[in-house]
Amino acid sequence: MILGLLTRCKYVRLFKMNKENLKKVGLKTTLPRLKILQLLEDNKNNHLSAEQIQRTLANDNQDIGLATVYRVLGQFEKAGLVIRHKFDEESFVYELDRGNHHDHMICVKCNVVVEFVDQNIEDRQKEIASQHGFIITEHKLNIFGFCNKCK
Repeated sequence: MILGLLTRCKYVRLFKMNKENLKKVGLKTTLPRLKILQLLEDNKNNHLSAEQIQRTLANDNQDIGLATVYRVLGQFEKAGLVIRHKFDEESFVYELDRGNHHDHMICVKCNVVVEFVDQNIEDRQKEIASQHGFIITEHKLNIFGFCNKCK
């Protein structure tokens, strides 16, 4: 739809934080979009909420309101640029969609998020699905616990 002729995988391989790639997914290059996209790129090891994004932009003297941040994140999600996660009851967090599957471990005390990939877990999920006659179209594994700092 929005991605037009680009498939999700092709887009991810071409992904760079620039105006041309926003245009490729059908989005105009506005200052808020560019700033939010750059912030997500600069924080690719973190999962940020809309509130955290807005606060960071405000601290950098960027006058971009929370409603705009939510609107842009929704557009990015629809275009396949970001993935939205709900790790707690309070808010959603966002990360760039780079096209590589990974799972998450979330500390219930300090909210640190650790991404990981484990082929044994992936294989086992496929086996279990097959045993029950399921074909996996997608899955998310979130493990909640305490990180080393919060034990």
